[in-house]
Amino acid sequence: VLTRRIIPCLDVDGGRVVKGTSFVNLRDAGDPAELAAQYDREGGDELVFLDITASSDSRDTMVGVVQRVSEQVFIPLTVGGGIRSIEDVRRMLNAGADKVSINTAAINTPDLITDGANQFGSQCIVVAIDARRVVEGEEYPAPADESLVIDASSGWQVFTHGGRNPTGLDAVKWAQRAVGLGSGEILLTSMDEDGQLNGYDLELTRAISRAVPVPVIASGGAGNLEHLYDAFTGGEADAVLAASIFHFGTYSIAEAKNYLASRDIPMRV
Repeated sequence: VLTRRIIPCLDVDGGRVVKGTSFVNLRDAGDPAELAAQYDREGGDELVFLDITASSDSRDTMVGVVQRVSEQVFIPLTVGGGIRSIEDVRRMLNAGADKVSINTAAINTPDLITDGANQFGSQCIVVAIDARRVVEGEEYPAPADESLVIDASSGWQVFTHGGRNPTGLDAVKWAQRAVGLGSGEILLTSMDEDGQLNGYDLELTRAISRAVPVPVIASGGAGNLEHLYDAFTGGEADAVLAASIFHFGTYSIAEAKNYLASRDIPMRV
C-alpha cells in the first residue's frame, strides 16, 4: 500500500516564511531554515518551499535561502517560484532541491515541462496549479489552445503569477496536459480555500486525482486534522500540503500522522 504523505509548506516572501488568506493578507511565520529543521525533526515526509512573489516581481528564486533550507533537511525538498528556464531548474537542483515546482512558466512555456523531464526525470518536475471555481457569468480570457477552454458545467480556472492573473485554462484539462508533457506530480491549490481553514476543495481535488495517473498533492484550506483525512478519502489525494496548522503550532506533524494512522490512512510514522 502506498503511504500517504504530509508535506509542510514554506511560503517565502522577502526571505521570511509568510502565510496569507486566499493569497493575500500575509503575516510572518518565521525563518525558513529554522522551520525547515523543525519539520524535518518532526517527521514531515517532504518539504515544499515556494518563493511566492518571484513570478509577480519578475525575479529569480532566492538561491541562498534555498541552500540554507536544504542544509537543514534530509527529506525531499521541492522548490518553486520564479523558475522560468532549464538553467533555473538546474540551479535549484544544485542548490539542494530534489524537485522543482513550476506554475506560471509551465503555462507560458509548456516545453519547459518536457525539457525538464527529459533532462532530470519526470519525478523532478512538479506542475503547480492554482485554481479557483468559475462563478456563473464571470468573464475570463480565451486560452490560445481551445482544447483547454474551461468546462463551464464544472469549471475551475487556472491562475498564474501567485494567483494574480486568470488564464482561461480549465484546471482539470490543464492537469492532464501537464502530465502528458512530462510532469511527474501535480501540486494543486484551491485559491477559494487557501488559508480559510475550512478544509480542502474536495471536489476539485477528486476531479484532478481521477483525471491524472500521477500523484496529486492537495493544498489550500487545512484547518484541522479531519481536513487532512478528508483530502485523502473524499479528495483521493496522494499527499496533503499544510502551512497554517503547523506554522502557528495548532498541531505537530506527529499528531497529524498519529491521527491519520489511527483512521487507517497508511502513514510513515
